[in-house]
Amino acid sequence: MLSLTLLSKEKKKKCDERRPECARCAERSIECTYEVAKPRQRKKRDSKSGLATDVEVARQDEFENAGWQACDAIDDTGADDGASLVSSVQDHSSFGTSELLMSPATSGVFDFSNDCITDEDDGGRSRALVPRRSHSSIASNPLCLPPDLALIAPCPLSSPTLDFCIPAFAEFSDRSNRRALVDHFCNVLSHLIVFREESGNPFQQLVLPLSYNNPTVMNAIYALASAHLEYRGVDTGEKSVHFHNEAIQGLAQLIERGGKVNHKNELLAAIMLLVYYEVLVQRGRSSIVDGHLRGALAIMESSVGNESPTSIFLERAFRFYDVITALSLGTAPIGTAPAAGCLIPLPPLDAPVGSPLSNVDTLLGMATSLWPIMHRLSNLFALKEELDDAIKSHQNSKAAVLRSEFETTSRAIEAALQRWEPSLPPNVILKDGVLEAADGRALPEQALLHSILHNALAYRHSAFVYLYRTVYGYLPNHILVQRHVHASLVYCSQTVSSKGPMGALLWPLFVAACEAITDEDRSLAEQTFGEYDTHQGMTNIDNAWGVVREVWKQHDLLSVIPYGSKDADLWRRVSKEMGHCIVLG
Repeated sequence: MLSLTLLSKEKKKKCDERRPECARCAERSIECTYEVAKPRQRKKRDSKSGLATDVEVARQDEFENAGWQACDAIDDTGADDGASLVSSVQDHSSFGTSELLMSPATSGVFDFSNDCITDEDDGGRSRALVPRRSHSSIASNPLCLPPDLALIAPCPLSSPTLDFCIPAFAEFSDRSNRRALVDHFCNVLSHLIVFREESGNPFQQLVLPLSYNNPTVMNAIYALASAHLEYRGVDTGEKSVHFHNEAIQGLAQLIERGGKVNHKNELLAAIMLLVYYEVLVQRGRSSIVDGHLRGALAIMESSVGNESPTSIFLERAFRFYDVITALSLGTAPIGTAPAAGCLIPLPPLDAPVGSPLSNVDTLLGMATSLWPIMHRLSNLFALKEELDDAIKSHQNSKAAVLRSEFETTSRAIEAALQRWEPSLPPNVILKDGVLEAADGRALPEQALLHSILHNALAYRHSAFVYLYRTVYGYLPNHILVQRHVHASLVYCSQTVSSKGPMGALLWPLFVAACEAITDEDRSLAEQTFGEYDTHQGMTNIDNAWGVVREVWKQHDLLSVIPYGSKDADLWRRVSKEMGHCIVLG
């Protein structure tokens, strides 16, 4: 139909469609023909999609029937219509007695009351989960993107209005409670375990997309998010242990085909998430962490040369937990120590070269250059035990070799700790304990940088405490032990008070707190643990604080017994007696 397809397009006027000849064609004295009417293709209403389908159908009707004049109006008001579309599906809601706190970017609240709806039991009812009480229309409502780009970057849209996936995270699950778990992983958990994300969070950019077509990775995300919420007293409808079991079964299947390079990152992501689950939120013992780490490191070593941003990030996470697990359990690290100066800060994807957070690692903060020293330190306790066993069994030759290695290595580590200083970002100086811009200008990231700096310094001083107390066996009241205990607790407290990143703070806080003997230091440790637990909400923090209190009791009791206070491994013994096997990550 020429008048409808051409003339109306030019004039932006809808054809009156009179038959046998429309007014426009009659005016121009040209033949008017009508094509055979085709039935309108309309998206089928799907009860599982809930509000998303209703909005899509309404929008389709609008664009099919309104004509070019309506499009002109949309061009003038499209931005406002997009914002009103979001606000129209948002209202206030809560969990009742429990409320899920979201990140500043998405201060919405998800309702877990209508969860676990399957294809069979939906019964045509729409139980769409929508973000509530949100102040950010785009951040709270991810755009409909291709699976490999979901939640990472926007793409051009054909519609003149904003096209949101409603309900949020609908591309991951049709169950409301599971969409809420994805939201919690993205908008809460992922922010708690990184130091740097000025250009995006690596757990959202690199790990989450792997879950889209991989149920094992998806179940591991569900398990981690669900367990974190369970610790906070939120009923998510499905137990985290269910998701954990599903992830473990899926992991076994992934391992069977893990030799293929294209499955490597999915396999590593699933294992890494299960490590986080065991370390951060699992109640009781974490005995399988070592097995997970061994499997992951074997996979990484078998695929050298096939590096991608995802594999590099996952490897950094595993290297971190390899050292922390060794320090926590008194075992030797599985991987080899990185050479001094070879470990460089890992930034988020697309981080600007001139970022104020340059020299800050995504997972290690400002402690990147300290990590080779920490790796060597983590091996000392196992080496000491091997030396003690050789002495007890009268293996004199072996004991002599081990003693020489132990003394040489421990002294070298002590000297390295004394020399170490954090690498500050370019054009940032440390003056009288305060970070300032070298040119004297205001430093907008000052509180953030202070939190990251103090975290790294806490690691340094707790490393001294670990060396002097656990490795050398100095008494708790030794001047060197108490000097570094106090310094570490001060830096831990400043890390928390700065309200910046607090990830990975548990090891330095725990090691220093266990050896605190003065009322001042114990009060500081108690306050810091309380604020830290409130912010992070991890089971291992609560378990660690319970061990610290018991260690204090036994310290006070054994202080009157000359031989008792020499127990350099008291906190490990107390942990075992309490039924905990805490990985201090």
